[in-house]
Amino acid sequence: MTWFEGFDTVDALVDGSRVHARIGGPAGAPALLLLHGFPQTHVMWHRVAQALASTFRLVLADLRGYGDSALPSDEPGHAQQSKRVMAADLVGLMRGLGHERFHVCGHDRGGRVAHRLALDHPQAVTRLAVLDIAPTMDMYGATDMAFARAYYHWFHLIQPAPLPEQMIAGCARDYLHAKLGGWGTGGLAHIEPPALAEYERCFSRPEAVHSACEEYRAAASIDLDHDRAARAAAQRIACDLLVLWGARGVVQRLFDPLELWRAQCDGRVSGRALDCGHFLPEERPEETAQALADFFGG
Repeated sequence: MTWFEGFDTVDALVDGSRVHARIGGPAGAPALLLLHGFPQTHVMWHRVAQALASTFRLVLADLRGYGDSALPSDEPGHAQQSKRVMAADLVGLMRGLGHERFHVCGHDRGGRVAHRLALDHPQAVTRLAVLDIAPTMDMYGATDMAFARAYYHWFHLIQPAPLPEQMIAGCARDYLHAKLGGWGTGGLAHIEPPALAEYERCFSRPEAVHSACEEYRAAASIDLDHDRAARAAAQRIACDLLVLWGARGVVQRLFDPLELWRAQCDGRVSGRALDCGHFLPEERPEETAQALADFFGG
């Protein structure tokens, strides 16, 4: 893609699992790991990456089970898709690239992986940003009719295999479009055709749909166990945290993200809503990039 001109592509093996990523920016610049969400890939960062590539050493990774990273075999309790394992993949990737300490920004599911990464590997994370999420445990704990309607997929995808997979596989492209268009503010208008084609290529595979379901199953089981244990041990994010969210999205309507994240962080927490829906990096790429540049460059 011409969007990523000047970026290198890597397929790193981390404990035998493939992690696909693009890398760009000055070699000596501060390292910034960018993590995508469901149902996307690292391509969602293409406009933000253009704006940040002169200032940061960017690493845009496909999460385990998404894009061109490994689609793992099932394990008991969905452990293969836990945020802990996914975070460990990324720490291994960054260390393999020579980055012992780095900034992290995650959108959607990537934000949840980034949260776990900051808890499990505090010595690695210099600053953290999360986009359009509240803590998973708080969101599940506040479930009511409004949340269940807005985030019905949280409860659909976690149903036992293979029912959700079979339901989606019959119309994977339509399901993908419904998710990408339903959470934004203008249908699919915010997604450029090459990016949409990439999402279609990666998501439409039956094994990729299954992997996404397994990641959501993990979020509703083993991930919550890890979150409960962290809270019981008073484990909190140690670094400064930036929280951004869409002013026209579910997080804005149903939660107070700054308050919820401040309760989970010992560092300075700042943030604001951008005038968009869920997909900040594609709906408001310039504003998102500037906010990240100000935070990570400050």
